[in-house]
Amino acid sequence: MTSTANLAGIKIGDNQPVRIMGVINVSPESFYKGSVENRKSIQKAARQIEEEGADAIDIGAMSTAPYLDTKVTEREEAERISWAIKAVRSAVKIPISVDTSRPLPATEGFKAGADILNDITGLSGGPSMHAAARHAKGLIMMAHPASLNGSASTNPALTVKRILSENLARAEEAGVEADRIVIDPGIGFFRNEHLEWFKWDLAVLRGLAEIAELPAPVLIGVSRKSFISQILEGRTPEHRLYGSLGATVAAVMNGAAMVRTHDVTATKEAVLVAQAILVERVSFRTAAPVERAARGRKAKVS
Repeated sequence: MTSTANLAGIKIGDNQPVRIMGVINVSPESFYKGSVENRKSIQKAARQIEEEGADAIDIGAMSTAPYLDTKVTEREEAERISWAIKAVRSAVKIPISVDTSRPLPATEGFKAGADILNDITGLSGGPSMHAAARHAKGLIMMAHPASLNGSASTNPALTVKRILSENLARAEEAGVEADRIVIDPGIGFFRNEHLEWFKWDLAVLRGLAEIAELPAPVLIGVSRKSFISQILEGRTPEHRLYGSLGATVAAVMNGAAMVRTHDVTATKEAVLVAQAILVERVSFRTAAPVERAARGRKAKVS
């Protein structure tokens, strides 16, 4: 199925390169401390993400890891997101996504300069979130386990596809244009669904091509996530980069159109190689500076 979207000027989907979204958190409770920034470092981190070739930056102010007690008040999340987005907006030109499922942080995020709404609950927060989505220049909707309503599932990919299809219908009812929507299968969020959680994640990635049949591009977020530790001898988030890259390549080969990552340079290179395998004509512009530098060094030696 043809599926394209425009997130704040970023064209995503068919006949487009796989897009990269860098991650910045200002939530001390985040599962991966390497992504957490403070007032002093956040602009430097944002500039680095932009320089490394990311197409957008996703900023979160409350961790949503389902296995951690991470809840903060809506006001605190809004205050965190406001200063963070203001700081990043003054430092970079690429679009910024506000990662929240609550109205006040979304509103404050847009006031501060955010362009895109990234809602892990798939726009299930009611009229206020619907209004925020209409205001945004793009919407990312994730499949959330709350949408299962206690029902059992034996096919993770088809279950996620059903939830995402319901999300798309909800967005349509909310008045959000279909060509501004990207969908996310929610890797790492489904924890007690009659299948070991990491096997659920692996099954969704294995069946991603089925999900990619929906009429919206698929964003995948596997970076540093826990299912990797089940494969790689219990490694902590700080030691899951190589596993993340392996999962990213598999996702791209199975239809992911955008990748959310903590490690832009490494991910971008892995994505470029995966995309080159999939299609004959692909842009290698990011490799050019390296090649020119190598030729320059060779010339000096000779």
